[in-house]
Amino acid sequence: MTEETTQSKSGMPKAYEPGKVEQKWYSFWMEQGYFTPKIDPQKKPFVIIMPPPNITGELHLGHALVAALEDVMTRWHRMKGDPTLWLPGVDHAGIATQVVVERLLAREGLTRHQLGREEFLKRVWEWVNKTHNTITEQHQRLGASCDWTREHFTMDDGPTCAVRAAFVRLYDKGLIYRGERIINWCPRCTTALSDLEVDHKDLTGSLWYVRYAFADGSGYITVATTRPETILGDTAVAVNPNDDRFKDVVDKKVILPILKREIPIVADEAVSLEFGTGAVKVTPGHDPVDFDIAQRQKRPLINILNPDATMNENTGPYQGLDRFACREAIVKDLEKEGLLVKIEPYSHSVGHCQRCQTIIEPIASKQWFVKMQPLAEPAIKAITDGRITIIPDRFARVYLNWMENIRDWCISRQLWWGHRIPVWYCADCGGLTVSVENAQKCRHCGSSKVEQDPDVLDTWFSSGLWPHSTLGWPDDTEDLRYFYPTSVMETAYDLIFFWVARMIIMGIEDTGEVPFRTVYLHGLIRDEKGEKMSKTRGNVLNPLDLMDKYGTDAMRFALLTGTSPGNDSKVGQDKLEAGRNFANKLWNATRFVIGTIERRQAPAEIRWEQLATEDRWILSRLSRTVSAINTAMENFQFEEAQRLVYDFLWGDFCDWYIELAKIRLRLNPEVLTPLTVLVYILEHSLRLLHPFMPFVTEELWQNLKRSLGPEWQVGESIIIAPYPQADAAAINPEAERIMSSVIEVVRSIRNVRAEYKVPLSQWVEAQVFAGKLTVAIMSYQQAIETLSRARPVIINEAKPAAGVENAVAIVLTEAEVAVPLASMIDLEAEKQRLQKEIDQCRAEIGRLDARLQDNAFLTKAPPAVVNKERDKLTALRDKVGKLEEEAGRLRG
Repeated sequence: MTEETTQSKSGMPKAYEPGKVEQKWYSFWMEQGYFTPKIDPQKKPFVIIMPPPNITGELHLGHALVAALEDVMTRWHRMKGDPTLWLPGVDHAGIATQVVVERLLAREGLTRHQLGREEFLKRVWEWVNKTHNTITEQHQRLGASCDWTREHFTMDDGPTCAVRAAFVRLYDKGLIYRGERIINWCPRCTTALSDLEVDHKDLTGSLWYVRYAFADGSGYITVATTRPETILGDTAVAVNPNDDRFKDVVDKKVILPILKREIPIVADEAVSLEFGTGAVKVTPGHDPVDFDIAQRQKRPLINILNPDATMNENTGPYQGLDRFACREAIVKDLEKEGLLVKIEPYSHSVGHCQRCQTIIEPIASKQWFVKMQPLAEPAIKAITDGRITIIPDRFARVYLNWMENIRDWCISRQLWWGHRIPVWYCADCGGLTVSVENAQKCRHCGSSKVEQDPDVLDTWFSSGLWPHSTLGWPDDTEDLRYFYPTSVMETAYDLIFFWVARMIIMGIEDTGEVPFRTVYLHGLIRDEKGEKMSKTRGNVLNPLDLMDKYGTDAMRFALLTGTSPGNDSKVGQDKLEAGRNFANKLWNATRFVIGTIERRQAPAEIRWEQLATEDRWILSRLSRTVSAINTAMENFQFEEAQRLVYDFLWGDFCDWYIELAKIRLRLNPEVLTPLTVLVYILEHSLRLLHPFMPFVTEELWQNLKRSLGPEWQVGESIIIAPYPQADAAAINPEAERIMSSVIEVVRSIRNVRAEYKVPLSQWVEAQVFAGKLTVAIMSYQQAIETLSRARPVIINEAKPAAGVENAVAIVLTEAEVAVPLASMIDLEAEKQRLQKEIDQCRAEIGRLDARLQDNAFLTKAPPAVVNKERDKLTALRDKVGKLEEEAGRLRG
């Protein structure tokens, strides 16, 4: 195929090829510096700080949705003339990254401990640098118009300094402390986890009833437990002080099974009267309720587990066994000693590590914590007083419920990758030095024998600082003064606790200001059946593959179609193809307009007094659409805004105005030319669509611009062209009324043609009774004929009193249409066909009727078969009714 046959004279290929366009325009935007805002004290900026994707791998569809939503907002505000900053970044993802790199080492037969901390961190940085570049390139493929000159990584010097500064500030205010508490411990990741990093699953396990003998030999008390291995860490048995069953045994001693240690029976109101026997074992080192009981009852704490969940030196004969192997062994030993009363099935919620799904262990451990209650109060007020709006608002209640019941946050992690805790311990005096700078000596005694805490901070600690750390805090930078507080935080609804709440807490604490004004929460992306995407289901869609196949704009269109704040949405082939078809429709429309311009000159000025009715109509429809789109955008209804521009472009402009323009250009090319309006509507529409489909709109806009004179030029790129604003003067209800009737007439004739399966090559006849609109519609007689394939179309004011015989009549809003049957079908042949079909149906009805009155059939046939025959009979009777109605209409 030659170049001449694939391109128009303007040089536009006949079909849109995204692969040849996207990289070209992204590079152009980057080279021109369009993504980097200029600070203008006279203007209020629009700012989004990108939720930093984890460094752990390639982007998925969820990231693509984030990019599409945030890019729509960013491009819209940029085109509105706001100084617009979309600041990108990547998160170091502590546990996740360490797990990935450890797996890579395992392939080499190595562990991180064999390498040592310093060498292991070198390996992590090598891997991080590689994946960081990949993530950046993928964001650019998505069309993300981020300011890459301000990109940040959570482990960069700036954010690292912010992390240390925030830690020191909180420590100095007494809001960070080190204490022994029950924490969630993952034996696989060998680190503490916050409550939010634990997934709870309902599992069916067992409830073991075990006897504890009284030390004085007077009998037993029976307790129930779901974890018999923790008996080895018991330091008491507890009962409720209001439980009359146990009043006489409080303060007595019992013998701990297996280890034979004496422990007391204590009374504590935390004990449930309903659970088990009413008496519970107290294991302060491995249960949060038991830990609190032991604190109140002044009982010691015994840890029975090593970091890998094997039994430690406090477990006697079970030392070295895995926790679950120990459970089996201890149950057998209890049975041997006659101490196991019974075993019952028991369903309960068991915590699992969110990252690796290992069952977690509650363990008493010395960890670093943030006191959350004093920090939560101002973060609650920021929502209740309206300084921050959450969209959708139902999540505000979810946020407030969590914040009002918040617990202290365990922020230390036993990992090597991450922000190391800025605390140094003195070997001489035991004092702590907490410092932003690396400590060289003890702040208490001056000794140089100081060693930094080996643990790192929870990843979410640095993420909580993201809106202000990326703008230069703790330094008083120009960016921080101008761009903070930011405008919108757009993220997934499942991060409202992990991240959104912590950003609000830390932002207010560090800066005295809320970090953003609006929180927009999107839902999860599911497949076209509504199933969650997962590798095990095999329904994961890779955004890179989708962009290769459909184009980036089509994928972005599909992702936004059907989305609404806080709700999950489906993406499948139908939406992706619809996006690609839309891009192609727009491409073809632009080729038509440019091709027309090449043959005729398009005046730059719209002469309103000379416009045809359809010109006034499309300009009115444009103005209404622009107004509705801007309102939707202001209200964060991005899917609605995209739908509005789609409906206008595909429906009003392509399907109707362009088709009407073709007729005018063919009949009277020099009289009332539609060219100026065609160009005006197309150019404005491309700008309307640009935030949603940036690549195809830039390509088409540039092609259109090259075909026009200097008076049409509005800038070097569509990305900085002004976003259209509604023109109230263009609203023309009368033109809309007339054209709505013309469109209704054409559609009604098309629908009748389709109903009667009239081939496209066959013309039908039609009569239109237009009432008060007769004169206006009369001028569109030829257009109606052409667009509906009807000739002649006779337009009268009112229909005859007797109506129109043998015709299909359609009542419209302000008109009626009659399509004579004889113009669509051979009446006699159709009557004979209908009668034949009626006779066949009646014969079948008779056969089915007889069968369903046959007792032998009714008694011997399966019920499903009988019901199927009854359904057939009902359907045939309905069909005969419709056929007879149709035959009656033909008979007149």
